[in-house]
Amino acid sequence: MACQSVCVIMDEQALLGLNPNADARYRHRAMAYFEQLKESQDGWEVCAEALAKGIYNDDHVKFFCFQVLEHQIRFRHAGLSAVQQQLIRETLMKWLQIQLMNAEPEKPFIRNKAAQVFALTFVMEYLTLWPKFFFDILTLVGLNPRGVDVYLRTLMAIDGEVVDRDILHLPDEIRRNALIKDQMRERCIPTLVESWFQILQTYQQSHPEITCQCLEVVGAFVSWIDLNLIANDRFVNLLLSQMSVMELREEACDCLFEIINKGMDPADKIKLVESLCQVLQSAGFFNVEQEEDVDFLAKFSRLVNGMGQSLVLSWSKLSKNGNVKEAAEALQALESKVPLLLRLLIHEDDDISANIVGFCYEYLHVLKQLPQLTDQQKANLEAILLAVMKKLTYDDEYNFENEGEDEAMFVEYRKQLKMLLDRLAQVSPELLLEAVRRVFNNTMQSWQTASFMEVEVAVRLLYMLGEALPASHGAHFSGDTAKTSVLQDMMRTLVSCGVSSFQHSSVSLEFFETVSRYDKFFLVEPQHIPIVLMAFLDQRGLRHSSPKVRSRVAYLFSRFIKTLHKHMNAFIEDVLTRIQDLLELNPPENGFPALLTSDDQLFMFEAAGVLIVHGESPMERKTAMMTSLLQPLMDAFNVLLNKLSLERDEEKQNAIGDCLSHAVGFASRTSKAFSNKQTVKLSGCSEVYRGCLQTFLPALSVPLQKGSLRSAVRSFLHRMIICMEEEVLPFIPSASQHMLKDCEAKDLQEFIPLISQITAKFKSQVSPFLQQVFMPLVLSIFEVLGRPAEENDQAAALEKQMLRRSYFTFIQTVAGSGMNEVMANQGAENIERVVFTIIQGAVDFPDPIAQKSCFIILSKLVELWGGKDGMVGFPDFIYKHIVPACFLAPLKPSFDLSDAQTVLTLSECAITLKTIHLKRGLEFIQFLQQEYLPSLQVAPEISQELCQVLQQPDVKVLKNYIKAFFQRAKL
Repeated sequence: MACQSVCVIMDEQALLGLNPNADARYRHRAMAYFEQLKESQDGWEVCAEALAKGIYNDDHVKFFCFQVLEHQIRFRHAGLSAVQQQLIRETLMKWLQIQLMNAEPEKPFIRNKAAQVFALTFVMEYLTLWPKFFFDILTLVGLNPRGVDVYLRTLMAIDGEVVDRDILHLPDEIRRNALIKDQMRERCIPTLVESWFQILQTYQQSHPEITCQCLEVVGAFVSWIDLNLIANDRFVNLLLSQMSVMELREEACDCLFEIINKGMDPADKIKLVESLCQVLQSAGFFNVEQEEDVDFLAKFSRLVNGMGQSLVLSWSKLSKNGNVKEAAEALQALESKVPLLLRLLIHEDDDISANIVGFCYEYLHVLKQLPQLTDQQKANLEAILLAVMKKLTYDDEYNFENEGEDEAMFVEYRKQLKMLLDRLAQVSPELLLEAVRRVFNNTMQSWQTASFMEVEVAVRLLYMLGEALPASHGAHFSGDTAKTSVLQDMMRTLVSCGVSSFQHSSVSLEFFETVSRYDKFFLVEPQHIPIVLMAFLDQRGLRHSSPKVRSRVAYLFSRFIKTLHKHMNAFIEDVLTRIQDLLELNPPENGFPALLTSDDQLFMFEAAGVLIVHGESPMERKTAMMTSLLQPLMDAFNVLLNKLSLERDEEKQNAIGDCLSHAVGFASRTSKAFSNKQTVKLSGCSEVYRGCLQTFLPALSVPLQKGSLRSAVRSFLHRMIICMEEEVLPFIPSASQHMLKDCEAKDLQEFIPLISQITAKFKSQVSPFLQQVFMPLVLSIFEVLGRPAEENDQAAALEKQMLRRSYFTFIQTVAGSGMNEVMANQGAENIERVVFTIIQGAVDFPDPIAQKSCFIILSKLVELWGGKDGMVGFPDFIYKHIVPACFLAPLKPSFDLSDAQTVLTLSECAITLKTIHLKRGLEFIQFLQQEYLPSLQVAPEISQELCQVLQQPDVKVLKNYIKAFFQRAKL
């Protein structure tokens, strides 16, 4: 009885909190009340009563009531009594009745929520309790516009719950939805279609918004109902008449698009498209040039695209099935749409053009499959090509210096046009090559008087040929003058006609992009290199007024140099002199804006390095040039490092720290020029890089700007290990000493790969050093891992996890590098301490990546020390700790055998057991059978089975068995 009294009236105080402007106290109370009503067995009934009787005028309260009702239907419907279910149905119908009589319609957000609740009720009850759902609603609303509005919104909500493919459904829901659609087709779809026709006919003048809603409903439902109910004369004529009504035509277009998109027999589809086209053409819709409404034309273009793609699909199916006559008719229908396609493709509005690209692309695919093209098809190809060339052109409004959303959309649109160009090249490479040649040559002859848009697109087309044309059609440079390709001619024109001086950033960029793309041209005609080099080096390129051009040119220059370094010998010193100011470190507070950013300068240093290292100068000259390139960096570094230690202002410290890091980065980048053939030693550059190491390494122990500086110097060391070979070894101990001082988890984690790299590369050469550094490094790791951290500090926990992984990887590298003595000479106590951490890593930390490393290490240690002549006391350790680890780790609840990474760990665990057997033989088998497995309560027959598998030579059998063994054990 107490509950019943709660449900008679609503908590008015709580309802005040529904107002968005209510204070926090009331809002919390409203939320608590919402939860109370949701969870109560019958608390929701008060909301039902409020809706059925129209008690509240406040929109937020009405919305709240629908929300409570929605929760009951979605999550608790099955638990409601028959009386309560009936109450929901009556509530909805009474609320709807109130809408028909109200002077003012409800707000759209309430109507949408109501429609959602109607749809949910329909989904739950249509198959069983409420088969007359639509009949009841249509009987009640008739043609009342308020009622029709709710009816149409409900249909769209039903589409969302039952049909919409973008919404994920559970298997049970999918089966239920299929049954609902079957029942609807059987019981009510013709009635619904008739209601749509009446609504469209009745309201197209008086209520265009309702008509648009109805068109949206038809479009949504047409995909799964009988098409003949919609694709008939009276319905299609009605839709076409609405194509001429300004407020309705966009929705009518979308509706026709959905009708055209419906899957059906190819012959029927062709008939439908052709009849629709005939009527649209007769009504004047094909005269797109006379249409000023671009929004409508964008929809119309999408409709034509749908019709075209439908015809292509029908042609493909008919051709595949060998229906020659019908396929020919489909092709004829397709060809007849090409003039309209071209008018839309060439339209000045890019949205309209973009919407037809799909049809155009597929039409070209059809032409590609034909054995021979007719004259008309060749003319169509040429027309498409000219349209694409025209549409690739920038317009006057494009903002090159501050690209926004419009510019981004045009860049995307250009990508679509490029796809068409590539497809054109597949259909007729000769046609494409000839057309581009004509446009390019005409433009280059008069580039001084042409607009930037014309010049840019001409060079752009030459650039795009590189990807579009297969090499067999001239997209290569033969070197044989008798076979000089069209492309070679165009490149010669590009570099010699002076267009690189054109005063627009888009043309400048396109010029350098193109000479870089076709850098192989200069291998065939190297006489053009000087003129292009000058363009790179002067105000056309690296000194251009636009920072965007300078930045991109720095990268392209580096690429150009790397490809053509063999042809640069005569220009090396001149180029280095000309770029000298671009290689200067930009110190903070110099007051001058730098021409290049530090990121751009990296490419300049790389290019300079390549020129020096790969040139044909004698070794002494290379040494001198590399010294003059790197010495200024070292000098500046020393000055700045001293300055950093005296600086107290944090902002200035950051600026100096960045500058120091850049200096190291630049020196590091020059080393990319070296290779196995051109080593540092052979190039005579050892001394200067040793100087760099001596200069940079002290920065490791500077407490200020520690993170960025350490990172830069560490990267430099990685490069030197690769390039300088054993010459770097004398610097490693002091570098390590610096890096192990005042370590954080991240420092250690980044230092370990360096030590691992040295270990893997130099092996026994670094054995004495490794023996010396091994325990200090391990102890530093232990110290950092042992530091207390906040319980909820996820970043710190992740850093420790990554450090632990790095530690295990390091031990794995040492154990696997054949330097047994590194660990063996650490003293029994230290060895034991390290090996216990490996056991701990294998068993105690739920991190399969680290666990896998641990089992690999244990395997290796068993192999090294577990034999008859192995380390004293190690066999005991195997039985006491390693064997238990192999069983305890997989038995842990956190060891997830459905996880791929964990399964890899289990494989290594199996290999460890196999290695123990190989080293200890029968003794190990007896230990398992007589001592260890019985202690785990493993049945004798299972124990015997495992031992038999262990003794088989094929380790794959063991891996599979072990997985099954632990799956069974965990049940």
